[in-house]
Parts: sequence; C-alpha cells; structure tokens
Amino acid sequence: MRKTVIAAFAAASSLGFGAAHAQDIKIATVGPITGQYASFGAQMKAGAELAVEDINKAGGVLGKKIVLVVGDDACDPKQATAVANKLASDKISFVAGHFCSGSSIPASKVYSDEGIVMITPASTNPKFTDEGYWNTNRVCGRDDAQGLVAGKFLAAKFAGKKVAIIHDKTPY
Repeated sequence: MRKTVIAAFAAASSLGFGAAHAQDIKIATVGPITGQYASFGAQMKAGAELAVEDINKAGGVLGKKIVLVVGDDACDPKQATAVANKLASDKISFVAGHFCSGSSIPASKVYSDEGIVMITPASTNPKFTDEGYWNTNRVCGRDDAQGLVAGKFLAAKFAGKKVAIIHDKTPY
C-alpha cells in the first residue's frame, strides 16, 4: 500500500503545476470532518498527517516536500463537489479520499477533468470505478464483490442453520 501511495505521489508530482510549486507537492485528504461520519474523517486526517510526516522525514518524494491540505465534504455530494473544485483551483495533485461513495462519485468527475489522481479508502459503490476515469482508484472491495463473498461465507459457515438479515433502509 505504501509503495502504491508513493508511486501515486511521484506520478502526480510529475504532472507539473508551475514554478510556484516546484519545491512542494500539494496533496489532500478529503472526508467527513464534520457530520455523522466525522469519526472516520478524523481517522483519515490523522493517518494522512502521519504518512506525510513520515514521507517528509524520509526526504519527501523525488526530493520534494509533501504539503497536506484537508478538505471536509461531510459525506455530502454537493459539498464534495465544491471541495473538489477548490482543490483543483489550489493545484492539488493527489487526493486520498473521499470516504462516502455518494461524495466520491461526483468529486471523481472534477478530479478526472482536472488531472488529479484520486484514491478512496472506503467508497464501495460499483459506480465509482465503473465511470471509467483514468485517475480513479479504490483500496476497498466493491459492494457487488462484498455481497458475493459474504454470501458464500454465510452459506458455507451456516449451512442448515437459520440466519437473520437486518436492513436499515439506507443506500449503504
């Protein structure tokens, strides 16, 4: 995973955003810093800060310092699009996020249009990668794959037993 992220940083830094950014590589983490999923956003932010600190202590990427920008989308699609547009105008080259599929999907269009590499840690909706954008990546399983794997596990582990399924009527 660490090699994948460093490779993404290196690729993003090679895109070139002018002399003003020649010494630093601006990246972002975006997630629900506020709202009902804020605890996940706090974890994303803390993890990104630690990773950037470690990378910079080791000499950065291609000798360049990583500068982290934190965006709050509150897992809201409209706010996610606004954050994505702001990051694009700030010449961010790489985004780790968004957390919720409902935010990642609309933001990915902005990042694709602007040439920004994006890796989501948690967006499981198949539509996220089915859009086919070159820059859109995930490090978690898709919902359609998770259901199949869970179904096979349940069938094997609980064959002949009663199993209850609870649905909370949310999209996830």
